Amino acid sequence: MYAVEVRDHIMIAHSFPSPVFGPAQGVHGATFTVDAAFFADDIDEHGLVVDIGLAIEALAAVLEPLRYKNLDEVPQFKGIFTTTEFLSGHIFREMAAKVRSGALKDNGRVKRLRITLHESHMARGWFEAEI
Repeated sequence: MYAVEVRDHIMIAHSFPSPVFGPAQGVHGATFTVDAAFFADDIDEHGLVVDIGLAIEALAAVLEPLRYKNLDEVPQFKGIFTTTEFLSGHIFREMAAKVRSGALKDNGRVKRLRITLHESHMARGWFEAEI
């Protein structure tokens, strides 16, 4: 299987109001490095899985509504713990919709997508599935 991966980042604030989260219960900031990997069984006649430029644009568009936001104040996240795991799934669904819409002009080649959020040099989480 072939793959292309692109990267961006977001800076957010959020809190986790539950004792299970210890000191992260209070409002705190996070800078996530976000990777989007596109998987295909084959490449096109130009040797591409996807156009990297289009993939970078699509990822930036998906991340834009999250940039510099306090996720506690985003209506669609009300009552949700916006953990690394949750956010990777959210970004996956938004990016998968972009792929399905034809935004990457992959002609249906992309079969699988993985979204990885690096929350530090020591920890990361991801969501990966078929599209």
